[in-house]
Amino acid sequence: MFALLAAVLLMALAGIVAYNLIGGEKRIERRLDRLYSVADPQFTRELGVLLGPPVTEGNRYRVLRNGDEIFPAMLEAIRGAKKTINFESYIYWSGDIGNAFAQALAERAQAGVRVQVLLDAVGSSKIDESALDIMTRAGVDVRRYHPVRWYTVGKLNNRTHRKVLVVDGMVGFTGGVGIAPEWTGNAQDPDHWRDSHFQVEGPVVGQMQSVFLDNWIKVSGAVPHGPDYFPELQAVGDGRAQMFSSSPTGGSESMALMYHLAITAARQTIDLSAAYFVPDELTEKALVAALARGVRLRVIVPGEHIDSETVRSASRSRWGALLKAGALIAEYAPTMYHCKVLIVDGLLVSVGSTNFDNRSFRLNDEATLNILDAAFAAEQTRIFEDDLKLSRPVSYEQWANRPWSEKLRDRMATLIGSQL
Repeated sequence: MFALLAAVLLMALAGIVAYNLIGGEKRIERRLDRLYSVADPQFTRELGVLLGPPVTEGNRYRVLRNGDEIFPAMLEAIRGAKKTINFESYIYWSGDIGNAFAQALAERAQAGVRVQVLLDAVGSSKIDESALDIMTRAGVDVRRYHPVRWYTVGKLNNRTHRKVLVVDGMVGFTGGVGIAPEWTGNAQDPDHWRDSHFQVEGPVVGQMQSVFLDNWIKVSGAVPHGPDYFPELQAVGDGRAQMFSSSPTGGSESMALMYHLAITAARQTIDLSAAYFVPDELTEKALVAALARGVRLRVIVPGEHIDSETVRSASRSRWGALLKAGALIAEYAPTMYHCKVLIVDGLLVSVGSTNFDNRSFRLNDEATLNILDAAFAAEQTRIFEDDLKLSRPVSYEQWANRPWSEKLRDRMATLIGSQL
């Protein structure tokens, strides 16, 4: 009887593991046909139809580079809040910057602002208890996304990787930054990471608010609404933008679909800043096809300074066909490169929490801001090329002739590529 019970439990555990590793949804299985360019109005229409929210007009945005620009802007917006603050983050760790955010959020809550904070239970596991205490005692509503419990093991692999801050429903922030000491400073050494975040105003902020509420409703059961959360947003610029999200519980293929649409539509250039670059076979084929029709592909990835050697190994294992087809892949040298920016044909700029890997495309909850603006794309291209100057290009010959021990390590890392 005991042996039978043990066998049943083992089978149940195996089923849970399989569910986490494989998932239940169908994946995109065929490369998209090329029907239009990024500049074609049809591309913009299909972004809205296939990904959810339409592309909005009248937006304004600015890029913030590294902690010295990112954190002061975010804290200034928080300290100026009058009605509501909604903040979702994967990483919230210890340190002075975590305490600064806790103090700012707490002060606004004590002043009567409704402050809601959603932290991933795994990503924020290193948060200082003192920071949590400061917020909760002040009235900040802090929730954890998918806490690790025996009865939630089926959701263990689904994390919220989104980074979204919305203040008064009027100004939003998104990008790659986490609340931790690594993101402070100006990428001046290996202890301070290179990253970009984006401040946004205009009608698209309403979509950013909806992205936050998507997960807030899941964890709280409450539906914050009304003009304090969704005020009437007037045009403040002439930029076109769209904020959309993906989740294994609803539209897990949206993120992969967006990247495939953009790659397939590219006519001239694709510049990709990728903290974690592990394309699957279908995405790799789409990139090789773009190279074959004359598109210039440049990719910046982390070099020796990276927070996951397994990801670096799995990434390198995928470079061969791309390098042979003419892609430029360069490793950022000074510090960990955590940027997540895609620039296509000097028009589309896609930014947010999404990494170029299976975990972001199909396992995590992610959020991405698409901006269609030639002037903004030109600015992002200049920033990309500044980073490229600090990066070491890898040739096909260098890749092919790397030591056998590295090849073996890279090959082994691909065995868990679906989880990276």
